[in-house]
Amino acid sequence: MHVVSGKGGTGKTTVAAALALALASEGRRTLLVEVEGRQGVAQLFDTAPLPYEERRIAIAPGGGEVRALAVDAEAALLEYFELFYRLGMAGRTLRRMGAVEFATTLAPGLRDVLLTGKVKECVNRRDADGRPVYDAVVLDAPPTGRVVRFLDVTKAMADLARTGPIHSQAAGVVEVLHSPLTAVHLVTLLEDLPVTETLETVDELIAAGFPVGAVIVNRVRQQWLPDRSVAAAAGGRVDSGRIRSGLAAAGLDLPADVIDGLVAETVEHAVRVHGEAAALARLEEAAALPRLELPQLVEGVDLGSLYELAESLRNQGVGEQALSEVGA
Repeated sequence: MHVVSGKGGTGKTTVAAALALALASEGRRTLLVEVEGRQGVAQLFDTAPLPYEERRIAIAPGGGEVRALAVDAEAALLEYFELFYRLGMAGRTLRRMGAVEFATTLAPGLRDVLLTGKVKECVNRRDADGRPVYDAVVLDAPPTGRVVRFLDVTKAMADLARTGPIHSQAAGVVEVLHSPLTAVHLVTLLEDLPVTETLETVDELIAAGFPVGAVIVNRVRQQWLPDRSVAAAAGGRVDSGRIRSGLAAAGLDLPADVIDGLVAETVEHAVRVHGEAAALARLEEAAALPRLELPQLVEGVDLGSLYELAESLRNQGVGEQALSEVGA
């Protein structure tokens, strides 16, 4: 079970989708699960909104497949009623009465138990021969600000029930989430706020006893300047005369305003590179975790670029070994 979280805006859903594709390579089967009701997975794979059922959405290189599931707390609760209490028709009546929404609003922890409980069931499911149905389950989890509370159903269990089916359900979730079967991966950008939130979440996850996997640095941009020139250019020390001479030697006689524009872009690029290097140094110093990097997609994200990102992950060892071992 691969739990993917990140600060809002870091691209965690895109990374989760690429990770699911990478893990499905060479004939494997993965399940990509979303729990926030945004239908972000359907949009990425350019498919119809996902129902509360597992549906194939992509074929991975080597013949594997990615299935997807949008877990809805209300549907999960009705399934729970049917499974433990045989309340099929009665459960649907409760839904029409608004009792399901009332129950999950009254006990917010119940919603998280239901959502994580469904994911746990997918992780543990076996076929007729006793083999896992899925080689990997990738969970597009809530953002870092809420992910520890979302995963920590131990507290929700204590608030909801001491015994009975809910207790058993939550206990099963706790067992999986705190086991070697699970890894929580954090997506970040090389910017101060996402890095700070990532490092804080690593500490929170460790304190809560969750196994931390890899830090996935998203949207890494190519550096065009040599290292020795970055600091000077970031400080605005760019010799426009030298640039003009170099261009002239190459047969390019550009107007002064164009040269000025090139200088401004060079300074802007150097400032960004300098800041990203500092953010990366913070990550390396504070978090002794495997690190994966995904490139900046200049033209945005579409289905084709998801495959490119998945290939990048495979080139870094994803799909060949545990994420606790790659990128180190």
